[in-house]
Amino acid sequence: MSEKILFIELFQPLAQYRNPFTFYYAQTYPLPPKSTIIGMLQNAVGDWYGVRYGIKKWWEELKISIHGGFESIFWNYQQLIKGELAFTIQGIWINRHDKNPGGNVWLPLYNEHLKAQRSPIHQQELFNGHLYIFIRGDENLLKEIKKNLQNLKKILYLGRSEDIVFIRKVEFTEPKEKDILVKGDIKLKFPTYISLKSQKKEDKEFPIKQQKFPVYSIPTKVLFKKKDTFVKHKSEITKNTEREVDFTTVIYTGFDYTILLKDKIEIERFEITDKLKFNIIKDFGWL
Repeated sequence: MSEKILFIELFQPLAQYRNPFTFYYAQTYPLPPKSTIIGMLQNAVGDWYGVRYGIKKWWEELKISIHGGFESIFWNYQQLIKGELAFTIQGIWINRHDKNPGGNVWLPLYNEHLKAQRSPIHQQELFNGHLYIFIRGDENLLKEIKKNLQNLKKILYLGRSEDIVFIRKVEFTEPKEKDILVKGDIKLKFPTYISLKSQKKEDKEFPIKQQKFPVYSIPTKVLFKKKDTFVKHKSEITKNTEREVDFTTVIYTGFDYTILLKDKIEIERFEITDKLKFNIIKDFGWL
């Protein structure tokens, strides 16, 4: 398998990457998780459930390094509806009455018979995002991603369906310098996620010296299963479909962030332009 690295620069006016571990308000992750980015790429390629290229190639072989940030955070107060909904292929909501489980009665979404919880909550949202994404993996899949991102067949979004993105640059790249041994400290210009555990050796921990740092548990893999088989098309999704999610604990760094190190680490240096320079920690910066 020939491995390459694809660089994508995006601009996103608004975003909300929902943190599922928050309940009384809807917190957003500061950067998109790996699972959200993979979902965007699968949508662009038209391989939502990984049938064409395979689940392993999308979720295990494809490695992502996420950088960038948003200009500001604000709070949006809105009402969310929670309840069990079923729709026909035509998009009409189906209501099954308890007294007549076998009969379908087509009713509008806000009908009084609908049992749902309407909860006004505060939702954290991000404004004006500048994102820089490195994708390492199979050359053929990356070529397919590049071709589709440069010739979009649909409006592309990252996260919620209303959170559209604008692609500024898509190109293959390679490290200007690699396997650089760093000790003492490392400076990162843009915010990024760093895994606390090595992606190659699970028993190897990231040698950070600070005792206090922001930590998130982000989704890195999301699959839909029906019993022991994976869903291959949205028509296979039912009330009994299970959502299988893998999480990774990461450190979130800020702008011009300096990490003090307890031990030596290896990094790769990328230089896209004179202003866009990135240090990616070899065993911990790729998710």
